[in-house]
Amino acid sequence: MAKRSNVNPSIKQRREMAQQKKQARQRQLRFGGAAVLLLITAAIIWAAMSSPAPESTVLEGERPLAALAPAQRADFYDAYPETVIDPAREYEAIITMANGGEMRLALFADAAPQAVNSFVFLANQGYYDGVTFHRVIDGFMAQGGDPTGSGGGGPGYNFPDEVDSSLTFDRPGLLAMANTGQPSSNGSQFFITYAPTPHLNGRHTIFGELLEGQDVLNGLTRVEPGPGPSGGDVIARITIVEN
Repeated sequence: MAKRSNVNPSIKQRREMAQQKKQARQRQLRFGGAAVLLLITAAIIWAAMSSPAPESTVLEGERPLAALAPAQRADFYDAYPETVIDPAREYEAIITMANGGEMRLALFADAAPQAVNSFVFLANQGYYDGVTFHRVIDGFMAQGGDPTGSGGGGPGYNFPDEVDSSLTFDRPGLLAMANTGQPSSNGSQFFITYAPTPHLNGRHTIFGELLEGQDVLNGLTRVEPGPGPSGGDVIARITIVEN
């Protein structure tokens, strides 16, 4: 009788076969994981490319900031604007009130070019449209130009004082820059005087004077300073006229 051959694998062979299967499974897992990762990455890229970009605020056309609510204009800029005036030319500002009436003011571009340039720039951008006279004190002055209406807002930049010894607070109707009480803290806020205010000499930049509309200035609602937005009269717009 012939001797039967051993068809069952030895222990060593079984171990080798098991190791080979394990290695094959690991290769499959590595390949499968890489494929899945590749598919996920491709899906993310495709989604990013096919999804619409987030909408952004586009400011176009004339007086673009008028499209924003006044409070959204606070700190809108991070630097003093480029020059938009010619100091050799004459400029006037027409403040049109929302409840009717206008005030016409001459701007002193030769004496205070930085203040006038900033004021003209902001007015043409629509920065003052819808902003209030938030502080109006009888016998003193009417202050506006703060988009927050609180007295603490501004355009996001400051510029130096321009004190001209030939211009003093010796009469009513003078247009000047409001500030924080610190030197060179001018921004967007301005005021128009109701009376001589000599105690302000050397502390505020005078950059214009009322030509017409004394009755409108006198008729502004008196508003005392206080926390939060005021209920002052609204400026519909400020129009700049270049002569």
